[in-house]
Amino acid sequence: MTAPVTLEGVGHRFGEHRALGGIGLEIAAGDYVTLLGPSGCGKTTLLSILGGFLRPEEGRVRIGGRDVTAVPPARRPTATVFQDYALFPHMTLRDNVGFGPRMAGMGRVARHRVAEEKLALVGLAGAGGKRPHELSGGQRQRVALARALAVEPDVLLLDEPLGALDLKLRRAMQEELKALQRRVGTTFVHVTHDQEEAMAIADRVVVMNAGRIEDEGPPDRVYRRPRSLFAAGFMGETNRIPGRRGPGGLETPLGPVPLALPGDAARVVVCLRPESLKDGAGDWDLGPARVEEATFLGAHVRARLVPERAPELRLVAHLPPGWEPGAALRLAADPADLSVFPEETP
Repeated sequence: MTAPVTLEGVGHRFGEHRALGGIGLEIAAGDYVTLLGPSGCGKTTLLSILGGFLRPEEGRVRIGGRDVTAVPPARRPTATVFQDYALFPHMTLRDNVGFGPRMAGMGRVARHRVAEEKLALVGLAGAGGKRPHELSGGQRQRVALARALAVEPDVLLLDEPLGALDLKLRRAMQEELKALQRRVGTTFVHVTHDQEEAMAIADRVVVMNAGRIEDEGPPDRVYRRPRSLFAAGFMGETNRIPGRRGPGGLETPLGPVPLALPGDAARVVVCLRPESLKDGAGDWDLGPARVEEATFLGAHVRARLVPERAPELRLVAHLPPGWEPGAALRLAADPADLSVFPEETP
């Protein structure tokens, strides 16, 4: 089962605090969408509205074309996986997974068959007789997924489901989640504050800030061509370089940029990803620099650089292994890798 989701002008307040304002979003059936943003941006509030745990003060929620704004959670075609898993400790895994079908009136034999099928789907075949305390964190997460899928939801909602796992297990579970979603075809809406997680698993990323959507689209586009300064800074690391409109176009402390300046802003911020800074020749010559700090990260060195033309700036570059503090280089970048935004006013 799967269905599209439509949010139409969704807004909500908690007292004087506006948690969401005018949220409009279309999610295609079978998409894996991540809601990404810092704490307090409204992503969990939006997930609660999708699940029916919170009724919005403004707007409409449609699932499969049906208006479900006022429909309670138990009657919605959704299921939710929480960060703490919320498994029943006194029940076997088989009974945990079969709990939803049991509440729907399914007989014991049938729901046990469904439970075993879903446990096998998440890699826990034959484990139905175990109890939650016998499992690792990753295995408990799989049981929570199996339990949610057992009710055959059109939309599966995931509230930071990997937040309690260590880094290695979290990355493994990211791959498993993506593969599982591809197998079952259900629409997944996944809340996270982890940018790498969002990019690794999503068909589309929705970047949120202060109760609104800053950007949304395929991870590659949002990362390489963000539509707002906030999205550029939140969706991975970026260098922020001040710029202004000059007689010849875009001017910066690191030299003029051979790039047409969009819009009519007099002052701008130029965003450049660390991997886009190179040692050597390029269309944009940023001049000499020296390595102030260097951190070895396996595939690359994260280097903090002091540019000679603007020593008050600090730039971050991802360089090949071997670079050390004190080393000199000549910086260059491709203007096509830049994102330019109007300077934000306080």
